[in-house]
Amino acid sequence: MRKALREGRDWQRFPVKGVSGVFILKAPAYRGRPASLIIEVNPVGPDGAPTKRRGLMLRNVGELEEYRRLLSAERLEEVLKAVEKVNPSRGGEEEVEI
Repeated sequence: MRKALREGRDWQRFPVKGVSGVFILKAPAYRGRPASLIIEVNPVGPDGAPTKRRGLMLRNVGELEEYRRLLSAERLEEVLKAVEKVNPSRGGEEEVEI
């Protein structure tokens, strides 16, 4: 990891062995903050490449715990299902009764 921090390019993504969809990214120095490593959680497709341009970025264990709490909220699933009903489908427009 020290080598990645020292020699990696800004925003270079390094896959984590044994955990598909988890990457280490080298974040560039910014406003006096030195370059650092962060974790990106980003689902991968059948080819092993990330499915999103950017995934969930984590800098410390506290952030991970907060995201776990948020993602386990029952209300989140309810709201997501409502959003899925309202959003147009990818295959074309579909009518939804409100």
